[in-house]
Amino acid sequence: MSEHDGSYKHLFSHAEMVADLLRGFVREEWVEKIDYATLEKVSGSYVSDDLRDREDDIIWRVRCRGDWLYIYLLIEFQSRVDPWMALRIMVYTGLLYQDLIKSGAVKAPGRLPAVFPLVIYNGEGQWTPARDVGELIEPVPGGLAAYRPSQRYALLDEGQTTEEELAGCPDNTVAELIRMESRPTPEVLRQVLSRLTLRLEAPRHDSMRRALAVWINRVILRRLAPKESLPAVTDLQEINTMLAERAVQWSEKWKQEGRQEGRQEGRQEGEVAVLERLLTRRFGPLSDEIRGLLQRATLEQLEHWADNVLDAASLEEVFKES
Repeated sequence: MSEHDGSYKHLFSHAEMVADLLRGFVREEWVEKIDYATLEKVSGSYVSDDLRDREDDIIWRVRCRGDWLYIYLLIEFQSRVDPWMALRIMVYTGLLYQDLIKSGAVKAPGRLPAVFPLVIYNGEGQWTPARDVGELIEPVPGGLAAYRPSQRYALLDEGQTTEEELAGCPDNTVAELIRMESRPTPEVLRQVLSRLTLRLEAPRHDSMRRALAVWINRVILRRLAPKESLPAVTDLQEINTMLAERAVQWSEKWKQEGRQEGRQEGRQEGEVAVLERLLTRRFGPLSDEIRGLLQRATLEQLEHWADNVLDAASLEEVFKES
C-alpha cells in the first residue's frame, strides 16, 4: 500500500468523511434514508484473513430506514485503471458475505445485507473499465445468459469531477479533498484550508483535522513543492500559515526554474538542428532512427557528437563513445 493510499485510508476511517462522501457524491434515493449517526466501522472480527490482508479496503455499516438493515461500503482506493475491477469487487463481496455468516452477524434462515461497493479513482486519465462484472463475460447463446453473474460498483472519478459539481456540495470535506487533489496550487490550497479550519474547529473533529494535516503533508505538499524540505506540520492552520509565508518565495523560484528550463530546451533544440545539418551534408539523408537518437540525446552528448563530425570517416564513428 502506497503512502498516498495509506493517508486515504486514514481519512476515510472517520465517519464524517464517509457521511460527506455519501451525501455529496452518491446521488441515489437510499442515501436520503440513512441514519448517519449509526455509521460504524466494521471491526476486524467480521473480516477474514483474505479481506484483512487488503489494507486499502474499508468497510462500514449503517442503519437505513430505521431498521438494522446493514449496508456495507467497500471503498476501493485506486490510482491506476484496473480492467478487472468488477470481478475483484464481486470476489470481495462474496468473501464479506461469508464472513458475516461465519461470525453470526447473519443467521439462517435470513437475508444477506445490501453491499454498496464504491471505487474512488484518483489517477491520470478517465476511468474506462466495465462497471458490472456481467460486461466482462463473453455473450452466451440461448438460456445460458440467465447464469451470467451480475454485480455493479459505483465510481467516483476525481479527475472528471467539475468545479460546478464541487460547488453543489457546500461544507463537504470530500469536495475539498478533490479540490486539493486536482488543483494543488498555493492559492487553492489556502482557500480550502481556511474553510476546513472553520468547518472542523469543534473538538469532536480533532482526529479528522490531524488526518487531513497528515494527508496534506504526505501527498499535496510533496506534489506542490517536491524539491522543498518542509516541516511535518500536523495542524491545518499551521499549514495555512506556512503556505502564506512561502507562496511568494515558491512562485519566484518556479518562475526562475521555468526560465532556466526554457533556455536549456532552446539551446538543446538548436544543437539538434545544427548537428542534423552537419551530418546530412557529410553523410547524406538521415534515417528516422538517427533523428530519434538526436532528439533523445542530452546536451552533453550532442556537443560530443558535434566535435566528432569533423574527423569521423563514417556516421557510426560520429556516435562512438570516445
